[in-house]
Amino acid sequence: MTQTLKTKVLIIGAGTGGYVAGIRCGQLGLDTVLVDGGDGLGGTCLNVGCIPSKAIIHAASKFETVSKAAGEGTLGITASEPAIDLSKTVAWKDGIVRKLNNGVAALLKKAKVKVIKGWATFEDAKTCRVETADGPITITAEHVILATGSEPVELPFLPFGGDVVSSTEALSLDAVPGKLVVVGGGYIGLELGIAYRKLGAQVAIVEMAERILPLYDKALTDPVMKWLTDHGVEMHLGARAGGFGDGKLSITTKEGEPLSLDADKVLVTVGRRPRTAGWGLENMGVAMAGPFVKTDDRCATSMRNVWAVGDLTGEPMLAHKGSAQGEVVAEVIAGHDKRFDPVTIAAVCFTEPEIVSAGLGPLDVAGRDDVITAVFPLAAIGRALAIEAAEDGGFVRVLASKDDHRLLGVQAVGQHVAELSNSFAQMLEMGAVLEDVAGIIHVHPTLGEAFHEASLRALGHAIHI
Repeated sequence: MTQTLKTKVLIIGAGTGGYVAGIRCGQLGLDTVLVDGGDGLGGTCLNVGCIPSKAIIHAASKFETVSKAAGEGTLGITASEPAIDLSKTVAWKDGIVRKLNNGVAALLKKAKVKVIKGWATFEDAKTCRVETADGPITITAEHVILATGSEPVELPFLPFGGDVVSSTEALSLDAVPGKLVVVGGGYIGLELGIAYRKLGAQVAIVEMAERILPLYDKALTDPVMKWLTDHGVEMHLGARAGGFGDGKLSITTKEGEPLSLDADKVLVTVGRRPRTAGWGLENMGVAMAGPFVKTDDRCATSMRNVWAVGDLTGEPMLAHKGSAQGEVVAEVIAGHDKRFDPVTIAAVCFTEPEIVSAGLGPLDVAGRDDVITAVFPLAAIGRALAIEAAEDGGFVRVLASKDDHRLLGVQAVGQHVAELSNSFAQMLEMGAVLEDVAGIIHVHPTLGEAFHEASLRALGHAIHI
């Protein structure tokens, strides 16, 4: 027998957009049901994306550090040749995920959000049927928040399965592959490819574009490319992948020549797409913007009281964007006057070294003569030298208006610069000018001093260069 529920707010998807919307709805006293039919509470980010990938990256960096200490040693430190049991590393990573899952569950319970585990299919804009382990449930709601997230893009000639894996499977391998070929030179492929290279795998990258991370300017990606080259990663740029069989991936090189690459695993990371199929979106009558659900600055769709957040709504497909949208929608439903209109949404690549970008970059202002650009190298920062973060060409760069010195963008590349991203975003969101950053007493010794010095340099009087 089908159970029926009626609720004020129905949320489909328990990722960072969905569960944050749920918690905020609960805090605002809205009767809320959250349907989790995907990766689990926390969605892709917590379960098979942001968090577990950073855990594996951290473990790989620790392994690399110990490896450097073997033989002649490093910084006066010597150690025996390290070994890794990847299954134990994965178990540690899974423990982190479970802890965070439990934390999200506790927060939703505290907010009095009813969580239903199962797959939802919409019959119309406000009614869905959820298949659960205990039988079907029909839910009707006054407001519906769509937060179904995204999924890896599969290439028709390289379907996932067996030794062809997506980032999800790459985070749960039981052993380090001897030879790993990564198809796709974007941030996901490079993050995982670099991690497995640190763990001892022979890694090759196949990218259709002429260079890695093509959405970022060359100055930002050059230090990453240098690391890849210095660490023996085989690069095939301007190349196209073909089929895989008998442990070999066929590719076509930039020159049009056929080539076979030995591979124990092939990691396909050619992008992600919004999860729009399989749950009845076509029955809801919402307008689309290409592959994404069309929304306005309140995250409202074309259907009254149907809202959408996160990857479903378009680029940038970032967890922190979804969380912010989830909060906005909850407050709009509660009657608050809210808009989703950020000045910037900062992005980070957890490569080696890391890349941060907030606001406009050189590619966005090419040809303009009303912009000041200034770069300050991490090699001139004491903290960077003291933690071996000054030798890879890292820097902080600021872009500002010539007329009023308003910050337009901030970028950085270097070890540990991900931790500067919030400072960059904060200054842009507050409408800071160069003099604001220059006038802040930055703590010494920290990497953040490079932001200060870059701003001083844009004003014509950097101190330490």
